[in-house]
Amino acid sequence: MRFVHAADLHLDSPFTGLMDVEDSVGAVLREATFDAYNSIIDLCIRERVDALLVAGDVYDGADRSLRAQIKFVAGLKRLSDEGIRSFICHGNHDPLDGWEARLSLPERCHRFGPDVQVVPLDPDDPGKATVYGVSYPKRDVHENLVPRFQPVSNGGFAIGLLHCNVGSNTGHESYAPCTLDDLARAGMDYWALGHVHNHQVLRDEGPAVVYPGNPQGRHPGETGARGVYLVDVNEAGRVSLQFRPMDVVRWASIDVSIDSMENVQQLLNGVAGRVSELVDGAEGRHVVFRAEVGGRGPLHHALRRQGFADDLRLQINDDWSRQTPFAWCERVRVDTRSAIDRDERCQGADFVAELLRVVDDVRGDPQAIAGLSEDLQVLYNHGKVRRHLKDLAPSGEDLLALLQEAETICLEELVGEETP
Repeated sequence: MRFVHAADLHLDSPFTGLMDVEDSVGAVLREATFDAYNSIIDLCIRERVDALLVAGDVYDGADRSLRAQIKFVAGLKRLSDEGIRSFICHGNHDPLDGWEARLSLPERCHRFGPDVQVVPLDPDDPGKATVYGVSYPKRDVHENLVPRFQPVSNGGFAIGLLHCNVGSNTGHESYAPCTLDDLARAGMDYWALGHVHNHQVLRDEGPAVVYPGNPQGRHPGETGARGVYLVDVNEAGRVSLQFRPMDVVRWASIDVSIDSMENVQQLLNGVAGRVSELVDGAEGRHVVFRAEVGGRGPLHHALRRQGFADDLRLQINDDWSRQTPFAWCERVRVDTRSAIDRDERCQGADFVAELLRVVDDVRGDPQAIAGLSEDLQVLYNHGKVRRHLKDLAPSGEDLLALLQEAETICLEELVGEETP
């Protein structure tokens, strides 16, 4: 038996955080979720699978677009015409109470409702395998749904199709929360899960518990290969998993250090080398990336010039956006330092040494960081700017980065003239 396990298609989802994208790049991005889905359908047909399982969040929101619904059903029809069955459940992004165009699903497709249903994988051989599944009736489902899954006798290999959060995963909202022990005790042989966007195998047997992740990354936090699992089950019920990338555009990041650089040309060459490595490693995919320029050296003062980061981004995109596959730089962040020995300056007895020690004390004191955050709230909640800055006050890593930026500005003013 062979099937493809997919989840979190988020069809027609916009790419977030991108600015002034060229038309040719934008056209690829707008179609990326659809193209990744079509690649999944192609994979199912090429590998002659028995079924496609989609574990929720087919669409990006409850107010799903007509275009997304038409394209999704068209893919399922292609499978049905090839004799391949499909099993669909809905999650928190596309609950059953969302808007629907009421399109007719193809003959060999089964969509699960708000209660757990039990459906044979192959109606002509019901003892071979059984799919158990449930859809979210509404967005906010905070009940553990696993106890509803009750295996039937003589159902063969048992597959549970569920959109859920295992172990209170801190990177995702806790919808349908459950534990790995809950899943292990439920009597399934394979848990086809959705909701977590990073592909991961929580357990490889007895039962297998698998998140395929989303097949197309949609923002800078979703880096690396994205795809589905091709699952083979032998006659003894042993599971074999193959991760298959399906993404059209791959998110990435690069770091470039100015430590050994003397001029801007060396920086341009260094960036070009890193971008070339990205493209070579993307398996023929387009790449959208962020660049961070760090390190210490004489080039620091050129990089601190107003508009330098934007000009660098534009130059990168002039060089790489018209190639096939393209590489598009979404953001350049400059986090360089003057060519001073910070550790040595900290040992001194002057004002600069005192400043650096104060910064270190604040950085290592959670209460001081909290106090700094509270002080900044006064600015961000000021009546004249609140509507523009609401919910943008820095915290966590962003607040520490702001503190580092403050140190850099102070050092430039205090000792900049001492550096080359």
